[in-house]
Amino acid sequence: MEHLGAYANMVMALGVGLFCLAAGMVISWMGRPSNLTPVKLETYECGEPTVGTDQVRFRTLFYLFAIVFVVFDVEAIFLFPVAVVFRQMGWFGFLEMLAFVIILLLGLAYAWRKGVLKWQ
Repeated sequence: MEHLGAYANMVMALGVGLFCLAAGMVISWMGRPSNLTPVKLETYECGEPTVGTDQVRFRTLFYLFAIVFVVFDVEAIFLFPVAVVFRQMGWFGFLEMLAFVIILLLGLAYAWRKGVLKWQ
């Protein structure tokens, strides 16, 4: 039972966090204005009526470009810790990072071939 004492700090921090969360929600619920008008209950509160239909066609290429950028940006961050300890890793670490970079380059070539990187 003495090993349960190690979790006391974690349980206490969790309890304080949940209490602060509940207190913030109760205070915001009690302090909010409750004068709901028909204008505030509309879908768009900006005051401008919608023009056209809600079925707007847009090109998903911009989102694909952003996703490819984020993927390669995050994966490139993994190269920095390797560069710091490169001499201690030896040949196994070098070959492992070489395989990682080759996989990244294959993914980049695939995205390029599919036309994701064309900004038009």
